Amino acid sequence: MDLDWKNLGFAVRKTDYHVRCVYRDGKWSDLEVSPDDHLSIHIGATCLHYGQESFEGLKAYRGADDRIRLFRPWDNARRMINSARGILLAEVPEELFLEAVEKVVLLNRNYIPPYGTGATLYVRPLLIGTGPEVGVRPAKEYTFLVFVMPVGPYFKEGFKPVSMVICRKHDRAAPLGTGHLKVGGNYAASMSSVAAAHEKGFATAMYLDAREKKYIDECGPANFFAIKDNTYITPDSHSILPSITNNSLQVLAESFGMKVEKRPVPVEELAQFDEAGACGTAAVISPIGKVVDEETDRVYTFGDGVNPGPVTTRLYETLTGIQNGDLEDTFGWVKILQ
Repeated sequence: MDLDWKNLGFAVRKTDYHVRCVYRDGKWSDLEVSPDDHLSIHIGATCLHYGQESFEGLKAYRGADDRIRLFRPWDNARRMINSARGILLAEVPEELFLEAVEKVVLLNRNYIPPYGTGATLYVRPLLIGTGPEVGVRPAKEYTFLVFVMPVGPYFKEGFKPVSMVICRKHDRAAPLGTGHLKVGGNYAASMSSVAAAHEKGFATAMYLDAREKKYIDECGPANFFAIKDNTYITPDSHSILPSITNNSLQVLAESFGMKVEKRPVPVEELAQFDEAGACGTAAVISPIGKVVDEETDRVYTFGDGVNPGPVTTRLYETLTGIQNGDLEDTFGWVKILQ
């Protein structure tokens, strides 16, 4: 495969196949393999008109032993089921989800980046309402598909501290809305504020809670965490997506002998943190070097602002070590495909 594996970026690239199936008359069809990266749907499909869709993101890794690994794919399956229940999509059974993911990864194994390049194969499961409806109601037909592409780091800086700006003029999700679900509307709501942050030279926007604008919510498309007093701290809110990566980091922190606190995090507490970061499947961990609050004219910095902190580095190296097969998986997180 003639690709510059170390400089892929996080962008769409064509691979050989995707897999799909359709839900109609109360049941899912068999999986179909297709080389076509386009989808033909009815112009009245509910995904187009009413945002009836959910997606997931996970990665396949090639280890030094050349074996292919998936990281906690069953948790992605369960999260998609939860999203489906939240906006009345047909639920994709966990077994079907895992079968589809494993099949598409193996079909596109030539696109799994070599070990040591820092790149991975990104896996995107997608569930959409494809049945036509003019009234605001759930579709009667759904399509589930999974496609893949080789990617580099989500943030171009990679594992280096990034700067963020606090956003008060936009809300990512309502307190009792869909923030806890992985649905497209949450990401559409963030695009204008993230674009504004980029124009000012920041990696992304940091959102505060929609009700009071007092507490940290999310960092663009990622969860927030911080370190102080040997404690891993991350926000607790109904409007925050339950991150599989964040959950893994909490488990690792406890295994390091640290305390873990999942609670509301006042924005002013940024001044007390030794380290801070954003985490998620795409980013893994992006250390935060600086957070700018333009409204209060405050700048919060972490460490020297140039290098990742020691705890963040240990968390990153341990997590990626398990994902790549360099460290023993004592938590039962890895699925080896071959």
